[in-house]
Amino acid sequence: MANHKSALKRVRQTETRNTRNRYQHKTTRNAVRTLRDTKEKAAAEKLLPEVTAMLDKLAKRNIIHKNKAANLKSSVKKHVNGLK
Repeated sequence: MANHKSALKRVRQTETRNTRNRYQHKTTRNAVRTLRDTKEKAAAEKLLPEVTAMLDKLAKRNIIHKNKAANLKSSVKKHVNGLK
């Protein structure tokens, strides 16, 4: 266990950040899954900007890699463009 006050504070900070990052990541994954399951083009086009913004925020905060965010955005846009 930590021996210094600053190390104890770091443990608390890390735990808080891990919890927040896990929540944001899971929320974004669920949003991507929902968008991919959508069959109507109008609904998918409405969800697309929200999902894109979520992915950009995760990449900006280094929760996911920027290239992974780009790949996910690309595949989601392909899905939306392929809907009728």
